[in-house]
Amino acid sequence: MSLVVPDVLEEGCTTRQALERLASKWRVLLIYALLAGPQRHAELRRRVAGITQKVLTETLRDMERDGLVQRRVLKETPPQHVEYGLTALGKTLQEPLAAICAWATENNAA
Repeated sequence: MSLVVPDVLEEGCTTRQALERLASKWRVLLIYALLAGPQRHAELRRRVAGITQKVLTETLRDMERDGLVQRRVLKETPPQHVEYGLTALGKTLQEPLAAICAWATENNAA
C-alpha cells in the first residue's frame, strides 16, 4: 500500500482548503487562546494583542461557520453577554499546533 499525498496545489484538494482556512494568523492565535477554555469577546481582545474589534468579530464568525468555534449566549437582554469556545473539531487542532510550536522551538536558532 502506497502513501497517498494530497495535491495541495490543486484548488479542490481538501488539504489545501483546510490550510487556507487556518492560514490567517488571527485564527491560529484565537485557537490558542480558546484552548484555555471558553471566553468572552472582550477577554479574547485583551489576550490577542493587535487584533481589532472588527477583525475579531469577523474571524470568530468565520470560525463558527467553519465549525471550529461555538458561540454561546449567556445573557439575552441588552447588553448581551456571549462567550466563545472551541468545538470538538476545533479542539482537534491542539496536537498539530503543538507540533508546530515544538518545531519552532527546536529551530529557533536557524
